[in-house]
Amino acid sequence: MPDRRTLLRQTAELAADFLDGVGTRRVGATATHDDLVAAFGGELPSRGEAPGEIVSDLARIADPGLIASAGPRYFGFVIGGSLPSALAADWLTSAWDQNAGLYSIGPAASVAEEVAAGWLVELFGLPAGSSVGFSTGATMASFTALAAGRHRVLERAGWAVEEDGLQGAPEIAVVVGAEAHVTIHVSLQMLGLGRSRVHKIEADGQGRMRPDRLREVLAGLGDRPVLVCAQSGNVNTGAFDPLPEIVAAVRERPNAWLHVDGAFGLWAAVSPSLRHLTDGLADADSWTTDAHKWLNVPYDSGIAIVRDAAAHRAAMTLGAAYYIETGGAERDPYNWVAESSRRARGFAIYAALRELGRDGLIAMIDRCCAIARRMAEGLRDAPGVTILNDVVLNQVLVRFASPATDRSSDGASEPDPAVVDAFTRDVIAAVQADGTCWLGGTTWHGMAAMRISVSNWSTTEADADLSVAAIRRCAAQVGSAVRV
Repeated sequence: MPDRRTLLRQTAELAADFLDGVGTRRVGATATHDDLVAAFGGELPSRGEAPGEIVSDLARIADPGLIASAGPRYFGFVIGGSLPSALAADWLTSAWDQNAGLYSIGPAASVAEEVAAGWLVELFGLPAGSSVGFSTGATMASFTALAAGRHRVLERAGWAVEEDGLQGAPEIAVVVGAEAHVTIHVSLQMLGLGRSRVHKIEADGQGRMRPDRLREVLAGLGDRPVLVCAQSGNVNTGAFDPLPEIVAAVRERPNAWLHVDGAFGLWAAVSPSLRHLTDGLADADSWTTDAHKWLNVPYDSGIAIVRDAAAHRAAMTLGAAYYIETGGAERDPYNWVAESSRRARGFAIYAALRELGRDGLIAMIDRCCAIARRMAEGLRDAPGVTILNDVVLNQVLVRFASPATDRSSDGASEPDPAVVDAFTRDVIAAVQADGTCWLGGTTWHGMAAMRISVSNWSTTEADADLSVAAIRRCAAQVGSAVRV
């Protein structure tokens, strides 16, 4: 029998070594796919190996293929790091190995979720009594919330969808913003509502749903049941759909459900300085967010919140003859997400909320937004740079044009968009290769852009300034190569 205590101490040292250097290491990976296959691959050993040797070897061979997304200069996606207490709680979660599906097999896991759920509902300013499900991520959180909506609008129309399915059911009209996140469409796909059958509402210049167009579309839907999906925090610009107007339009219908995708933007509701962006939030029917983004807990950690707890439970609950249900006030977590056997996600969320407290959470969110504005200002006056979005949250969109190629051949007309697209992508690639920071690209309103997302609890102004300097340097180098 291996010495488990020695093994766990060894593992803790390897993890600590990685985290000690995560703030200074190259942010991108250094190994190629072929390198990693060669390191990990080969024949499966006939005989088992010593756990200590496996862990040590795993740390060595994985290291060149690791992205330092846990560090302070990762801006590629909306990905937070892990707060110390959340990471430690996640380790304990693995050691305890609780199945968080039923109270009877994980009482502590159930209560941690129950308490954390209450804190989250209060922090977001959502209706008391809203139910909460802890899912794998934002995709399954949206799936869960929209399943609750599907249940309720079809029940009002006289149809029991969980029993009878969708064949023969009244048709649900699904209305989404033109810039709804892909996870909304995937959720609709899994719910049998289809990705291509949606009614898309035009967006304004910042990606916000236009309420005037929403009213026009709703007026043409007759008496059909309706699911409307709004957005708090556009994945590119950070912009918020105008919820007061959207709520008013939706509430004029007799059988409609309003869902808000707030995968990262929902956290703005916590901050007094940002809360105005989420006006009308509490008047929706369901909400999605993701704790691995701005709460900075380890993966996986989606959160579905539903005003109508009965609809939520009806859409998710399953039950089996051998399940031991208390029948009392105790929470059986499997009633609130599409899983029975599942990880005890509540421990890490509970720990993170306790570590930060209300004041610390506000400070972290405000600091990330301030750093995003700082990076935008640090890039704005660089040659050829255009900041494409209003930096209202933690997202910055940047477009680069080379001084040598930013005009068409006559030197007078506007820059050739295709040339600017190519130059922008070259700058992004150069920044990724440089390794000082890591950020990704996107296509927004037909234009290639660099996307900067600031979500990590450990990112400082110094990290922002170092990253801005690297971006400017890479842009200048790419520009010099073009001129040559």
